[in-house]
Amino acid sequence: MVIQANLTHFKTLNEQIRACPDADITVGCCTGQRYIASGMSGRRITVHGTPGNALGAYLDGCTIEVFGNAQDATGDTMNSGEIIIHGSCGDATGYGMRGGRILVEGDCGYRGGIHMKAYEGQLPVLVIGGQAGSFLGEYLAGGLIIVLGRGVGGLPPVSYFCGTGMHGGKIVLRCDEAPQGLPRQVLVSEATAADRAELLPHLEAYCRRFGGDAQALAAERYFVLTPNPEAGYKQLYTFN
Repeated sequence: MVIQANLTHFKTLNEQIRACPDADITVGCCTGQRYIASGMSGRRITVHGTPGNALGAYLDGCTIEVFGNAQDATGDTMNSGEIIIHGSCGDATGYGMRGGRILVEGDCGYRGGIHMKAYEGQLPVLVIGGQAGSFLGEYLAGGLIIVLGRGVGGLPPVSYFCGTGMHGGKIVLRCDEAPQGLPRQVLVSEATAADRAELLPHLEAYCRRFGGDAQALAAERYFVLTPNPEAGYKQLYTFN
């Protein structure tokens, strides 16, 4: 089934998608409509154009593939499934996500992965192919964020305040030198063999969608950001 979005109001478009009996749906000429596939499961949705805010919010098992850029809050609080973006995405991508995976070919705006958390054995994963804006992984509580830094010449592919307030999870950056000026809550170390083994399935998924050699990519230099247990920040969020 192909649904042409054009200038259709987002509420009407989402009603059409939900009413469609097909498991495989293509949305053409998307022009910023919000909430596409919000809370949906069991479907494969292909979007051509630019979906609006909260694409795949509360996603519960769908696969969404976007041929274009996505706006803010993609994958907000998603539970499971996969979102693939052949382009870049806006702010707060993966906000509060509890499971599933988001693959972004290009760049990510501010506050990517904010409040991500592992939930009942689920591990949310956000892979950014280019670079990320400020406050990446802010208040990170669980999950894995990978920033590949393609096109930035080996520089740290993040901006200011990376990992501010993180108290769980892991941020992995492909770059030639460790980033400077990290918050006190963040420890940084060079990737180990175990870290690379954890990365590999997600690098393979990225290269399968967007091209590249996953093994060669995995062999390059990475730095791993983890919470500093001495900083005490986790005491605001957890109880032992």
